[in-house]
Amino acid sequence: MCRHVAYLGAPRTLHDLLYAAPYSLHTQSYAPREQRHGTVNADGFGAGWYDGRRSEPLRYRRAMPIWADSSFADAARAITATCAVAAVRDATPGFGTDESCAQPFRADAWLFSHNGAAKDDETLAARLGTPAPPGALDARTPVDSAPLFAAALRLWRSGAGLGEALARVAAEARACSPGRYNLLASDGSRLAATADGDTLYARSGPHGVWLASEPLDDDPAWQAVPDGCLVTADRDGLHIGPLSAAT
Repeated sequence: MCRHVAYLGAPRTLHDLLYAAPYSLHTQSYAPREQRHGTVNADGFGAGWYDGRRSEPLRYRRAMPIWADSSFADAARAITATCAVAAVRDATPGFGTDESCAQPFRADAWLFSHNGAAKDDETLAARLGTPAPPGALDARTPVDSAPLFAAALRLWRSGAGLGEALARVAAEARACSPGRYNLLASDGSRLAATADGDTLYARSGPHGVWLASEPLDDDPAWQAVPDGCLVTADRDGLHIGPLSAAT
């Protein structure tokens, strides 16, 4: 129901990260190559980034398609990041398309994105969304991704590792509602993502690591993350293992 991407490495402009590649997130908003559910991602977009000078991320979100916001495309040429998480959205039926639903969600030092949908969103909200973490408005957004973010945030605040929390949330979500739970997160120094019902790819190189719903170019360094796996990344590279091992 969306496409998302994350990067960690040497400083790059947001324009380079989101627009420059042949199959960039911008391109995936209107012509995704591997999207299994939906055809375009026109119901909003968002980008969160860390600039190396502060621990908390900055964020930009809009309810419009990314291709319609030429002002952000211009500004992105002047914004440099060492880590970023971004997403384009195809709204789950029954949920709104206002800006608050666009991801990544943000709280404290964390950014979070969900690619997928829950079949029983009411049960998911009742089981995972309460109590609402204090000071995290995104965890109360009226969309099926919000309870997942709420659960992950509670785990992070209690000391769980970045990837450990995502793996546990995906497992808890599957236990109460069938769905697709590709989750993606960063704390500015690490990335983590689950492959749980949708596509996920990873690439590591001398200048950084990438996680994405689908490859941004035809570089053979991209590797498909098997379904049911957790991928974690830092500046030393990637690790891929079964979700069950992280819970």
